[in-house]
Amino acid sequence: MASQAFEDIAETFAFLDDWEDRYRHVIELGRAMPALPDELRVPATRVDGCASQVWIMPQIEGSGPGARFDFAGDSDAMIVRGLIAVLHALYSGQTVKQVMNTDAAAELARLGLDQHLSSQRSNGLRAMVARIRGLADQAAAATA
Repeated sequence: MASQAFEDIAETFAFLDDWEDRYRHVIELGRAMPALPDELRVPATRVDGCASQVWIMPQIEGSGPGARFDFAGDSDAMIVRGLIAVLHALYSGQTVKQVMNTDAAAELARLGLDQHLSSQRSNGLRAMVARIRGLADQAAAATA
């Protein structure tokens, strides 16, 4: 089940008829997101497989499958920052088990992102989802 923040994005996308308007909305979501401090823009937080530079820093409360998942992220490309904001809305506040069980492709398809991103951006988005799922999987396996 998607978060209310993600549902709000889906409702806004349904309201916006033109893909250009949706694209601008994604960029605005990215602009509204706090920047990742430079000290967290390191190889350990970098997401491989993205054409742009992307960093994702997990912020997990608790341990095991019930731990709460959150992350901070950033990119050097505004549209990618927006995609990070969309993923943040999708995953933030879920348990790590819920993160692993979320069908990100289906949720993102509701926004039409699968049809309107370049293949390079789509590959990068899949790489970000894979990184987030991997972080959640690591956290679920950790014990107190």
